[in-house]
Amino acid sequence: MKTKSLIGTLALATLLMFSSCSKEEQNLAGNSANGIDQSTIDLSMLSAEELAKMGKQKINLNITGLEPLGSDFRYEGWIIVNGMPVSTGKFKINSSGKMTPGVFHSNISDLQDATTFVLTIEPQPDMDPAPSATKILGGNFNGSSATITTAHMAALGNNFMNATGKYILATPTTATTADENSGLWFIDLASGSPMAGLDLPLLPAGWRYEGWAVVNGQPVSSGRFLYNNMVDMDDPFSGPLSGPPFPGEDYVTNAPAGHSFPTDLAGGVVVVSIEPYPDDSPAPFLLKPLAAMVPANATDHTTYMMMNKANMFPTGTVTK
Repeated sequence: MKTKSLIGTLALATLLMFSSCSKEEQNLAGNSANGIDQSTIDLSMLSAEELAKMGKQKINLNITGLEPLGSDFRYEGWIIVNGMPVSTGKFKINSSGKMTPGVFHSNISDLQDATTFVLTIEPQPDMDPAPSATKILGGNFNGSSATITTAHMAALGNNFMNATGKYILATPTTATTADENSGLWFIDLASGSPMAGLDLPLLPAGWRYEGWAVVNGQPVSSGRFLYNNMVDMDDPFSGPLSGPPFPGEDYVTNAPAGHSFPTDLAGGVVVVSIEPYPDDSPAPFLLKPLAAMVPANATDHTTYMMMNKANMFPTGTVTK
């Protein structure tokens, strides 16, 4: 009986000890005892004090201008700690522009030493633990906060506010002159001789430029490119003749579903976008530095100006 009473006393003491702990502390103790990784716990439910006991701290991301990615991609945040990237977690953007999840954490020691924040686009599933080459936003911490933009050297390295563009309508890859308004070329003919119509900075790895014409309300690519004064990488709709050494496309053959080529681009829209590589979607990406409304009375071989839209690029702050 004496042994049984001692066991009962110990059991009661243990019960009282756990009853005096918070629910979160009990969960942590149970998880630790069962060998469960603490990362499986819903950290968003813990207070700052409870997070600190785990050696973790909340990170606040406030970013505007992001759009949903394709189903096979995710955004991922990174802090640079002693020159090395440390992930702060992946997230999606829904159709309302809301982050899912919306709460992020990292180790306190890492955050104390973090100098830079970088936002990347990653494949899903992701077999590589390192950041991808497709870095969209970045910024240095000044105290506990960082302003993140495309201009940071860890991202695209430019705000694209000085980008300019000109284009013409023409179909140099066909022998007929009856379809001239069905071609889009980023060429400047103002001087009488063909010159590059685009003035764009070189892109870092992980990105490509892409031209677009809106045909019957739908964007149709004119091709991806890296350089303003070279043939682009794609010509699925052009005719049999050689085109000029500039980005562009004749929309005269192999029309995609829902379209009929040749067409008339007058009254439509022309866009130059910056696309992730690999690309997350067949539609234009959210970074569109140049755009233009094609005049309703547009004539072929006339040089038209594009407007700079870089002020629409995403930006934000990160607070640790």
